[in-house]
Amino acid sequence: MLLCVTASHKTASFELLERLSVHPDRVAPIIAGHDECVQGAVVVATCNRFEAYVEMDEPVTAAGAVGVEATLLAIESAMGVSPAELEGSYDVVVGDDVARHLFAVASGLESVVVGEGEIAGQVRRALTEAREQGTTSTELERLFQRASETQRGIKNATAIGRAGRSLVRLALELADSRVTDWSTLRVVLVGTGSYAAATVAALRDRGADDIRVASPSGREALFAARHALRPVPSTHFAEAVASADLVITCTSAEHPVLSAADFTEGAAIADAAELPARRLVIDLGLPRNVDHDVSGVPDTDLLDLETIRLHAPLEELQATDDARRLVADAAARFVVSGERRSVTPAVVALRSYVGAVLETEIARARARGDDGTTEQALRHLAGVLMHTPTVRAHELAEQGRADDVFAAVSALFNIDVQELATPVAAPDDVASAG
Repeated sequence: MLLCVTASHKTASFELLERLSVHPDRVAPIIAGHDECVQGAVVVATCNRFEAYVEMDEPVTAAGAVGVEATLLAIESAMGVSPAELEGSYDVVVGDDVARHLFAVASGLESVVVGEGEIAGQVRRALTEAREQGTTSTELERLFQRASETQRGIKNATAIGRAGRSLVRLALELADSRVTDWSTLRVVLVGTGSYAAATVAALRDRGADDIRVASPSGREALFAARHALRPVPSTHFAEAVASADLVITCTSAEHPVLSAADFTEGAAIADAAELPARRLVIDLGLPRNVDHDVSGVPDTDLLDLETIRLHAPLEELQATDDARRLVADAAARFVVSGERRSVTPAVVALRSYVGAVLETEIARARARGDDGTTEQALRHLAGVLMHTPTVRAHELAEQGRADDVFAAVSALFNIDVQELATPVAAPDDVASAG
């Protein structure tokens, strides 16, 4: 059974989401180690979302409750956010609805800016991290791979993929009212990750040319060389931000990297003529990269994720409707495929049983001097006889009657399904055999 514990900009405050963005990489291993009935866990953590996808052993009584408990306790252990503090700020998605939810998330349909592109990469990286930590499972692998496939299909087939805007671009749109000429702007970018690269591209699209980059981790020189920017060494950081017309922060640092003290220090160092009449600071980090006290710096406007979220545009209705229909179709196919997989052991066991009987009869025919005619006829007959039970088994599985298939195979043929169904063939191989 799959379940998802999700807290997002739709259910939780910005402050809570900020706390849930600290040490998200520690959560999945704790969930996976909670109980032997937990089969796997993958955590997706973004600036507006925290989600734990968990696979539970289906036969376990109250498996859903155990999965939620495992997640809440893991969050408390890794992030210091207690279950009581989370109460009312998260939703639980269970069973067949999990695929629909993740597919919508990966496609940008649940983002602050509908259709934003960054989330797709974040979903892929979540699966990669789970693999590295050894916390994923067969069903979670299938779920996340299908999510990425669905996202690519929606991007190619709907307007939402062509017109969707990222948080970076939305932030710059909000800054347009304060900027008269982007080409004359002195910009300092703090950060060297994927968001920083997206920010550079968005700035250049608007005509910004004077862009310098700083990095709390010391990677400014490498990033600057890669993107044809000017690096800002740490010793010149305060002076650079104080002299900038626009400062954009987008690092993964757990503590603020920019404060009022930086501007005070920089103003004391810089030439007075270099100080801007008014500057804008855009904070795209979560946890926040910019200390609250920056809002009190004279001639400085602060635009953070919480403000950006309040100005997010309404959904583009037609594109969103089209995308949601594609998500629903993909989720339905995922569920049907899962149901077909659920009866695969029974079908494989039956085919193994019939195959063993077939080989015995073929051996007898060969002992009697068969020239191959009897063998060919027997193999054809076995294929024909197995076709209908195989198709019917999958139909029953899609109706939620997989248990009936297992019971029938066991009762009619006295087959130990678990013994004969190892190794399990792929569903398509079973369906096409014979």
